[in-house]
Amino acid sequence: MKKLPIAKAVFKEVIQENCCYVDKTKYIQMMENYPSKYLFISRPRRFGKSLFLDTLRAAYAGEKELFKGLYLENNWDWNKKHPIISIDWGCGTVVNKKELELSMLSNLRFIANEYDIKLEDPFPTGQFKELIIKLNNKYGSVVILIDEYDKPIVDNLERPKQANIMRETLGGFYSVLKGADKYLKLVFLTGVSKFAKTSIFSKLNNLKDFTYDKRYSDLFGYTQSELEDTFSEYLDGVDLAKVKEWYDGYNFLGSEIYNPYDILLFLDNREYRFHWIETGGTTLLINELKKSNKTIPDFNNIVIDETDLQSFDINNMKFEVLLLQTGYLTIEKEIEKREIQYKLKLPNLEVRTALNKILSMEIFYPDDARVTRNIFSDKLYDIFEDNEPEKLEELFTSFFDSIPHQWYRKNNIAKYEGYYNCLFYTTFNAIGFETIPEDSTREGDIDLTVFADNAIYIFEFKMVKSAQTAMQQIHNRGYYKKYLNYGKDIFLIGIEFDHDKRNISDFELETIKNNKMEK
Repeated sequence: MKKLPIAKAVFKEVIQENCCYVDKTKYIQMMENYPSKYLFISRPRRFGKSLFLDTLRAAYAGEKELFKGLYLENNWDWNKKHPIISIDWGCGTVVNKKELELSMLSNLRFIANEYDIKLEDPFPTGQFKELIIKLNNKYGSVVILIDEYDKPIVDNLERPKQANIMRETLGGFYSVLKGADKYLKLVFLTGVSKFAKTSIFSKLNNLKDFTYDKRYSDLFGYTQSELEDTFSEYLDGVDLAKVKEWYDGYNFLGSEIYNPYDILLFLDNREYRFHWIETGGTTLLINELKKSNKTIPDFNNIVIDETDLQSFDINNMKFEVLLLQTGYLTIEKEIEKREIQYKLKLPNLEVRTALNKILSMEIFYPDDARVTRNIFSDKLYDIFEDNEPEKLEELFTSFFDSIPHQWYRKNNIAKYEGYYNCLFYTTFNAIGFETIPEDSTREGDIDLTVFADNAIYIFEFKMVKSAQTAMQQIHNRGYYKKYLNYGKDIFLIGIEFDHDKRNISDFELETIKNNKMEK
């Protein structure tokens, strides 16, 4: 039985240690035949970028023995070998310009020693150019592979001044490539974010970005067929539908894609956990959300323009694009109008549940109230499992009472219906229930629909002194009719909030059983 390549980023180790390997080597041939030799692609973290770059390195280094049985074995000129400059910024964190330049010098000198080349220039940019020229003169045209090209910037995004210094330093370093064209065979960069061409890429205006090139959409991650073919030995007794619900759903204008990090850890321990989302901090995400002065957006109804992807920069970070590039959102579909637009969505249950849990705690649970959050979540889950919606009023009223008044001093968020709507939405998502905000019907949009195992909950929210009560709107617009044929009990819940008291002022509940209304 083959091993799982958990935490493996070296192609040679994966092959020689008899690990499962999803053959992506056809893309190496495609890149070799691509009109441009300057290529870039961005993907979220933990999507297999490092392993692919090392596979690319092995191909251009002529290590044919590693490709036995793979696509590239018989579709590559193994007589040609190229010197390779491989730089990985993913190892460690640099916090200032001096550390970054020392890291540059260390990387370049290590590579120079491997090829028995002596570098004389004292500066990083000078050494980089010197290394390229001397490698070319001694061994032939050079392949340059840069993994996580943007990590020194991304690590400092919460400190914009420092991030800009990193950007300028890296921009100067990468600018060497533009003047070294005649010495180069291939330049390939990967990263998490695609920053605007007016910033770091201004020095590389000949760089071809194929992040959303449909021909390369399945390059990183696992498709359904790749999962079932490559890991068949590990899938005996596995509920594939549940695995798909938890970890599939990423889309880069091609097939739906599984996060490989999630899949490998799941197959190893058979536990449905937040594997991927636990590996990266969400501090930047939380801070950007707070800075936007918004409640949590409806992540499943965001549409961005193609131009938004080209204008992302340190000083202009559009929140939706940040979510997309970091993997908390993915593309649901492409919309062709006057310009191309993309409708975004949350990719899967792992991200939806974990993200809402994190956001609900950070945004809606101030520090003084967090002591009660686990008890609250457990009680809420039990209410849905036992179909006891009448207990919701007391539970949420108690929760709002637990929030200290100091938390509201610097904002007036409690005056808006959206605050309460988003709180309910994130709370229900955080305990794993499917929720639909702004659930469309023929007569209008339900504020929130929640699907429990044995019942459907329809919520309408109002602030006090509205033209009609929340329950009146449910009936006037017949929101429940959409779900009459689902064969489940339907609970209609109208809730009104008092912004002065910052709590529930009225709670109405009606039940539909067997198409009969019960108050």
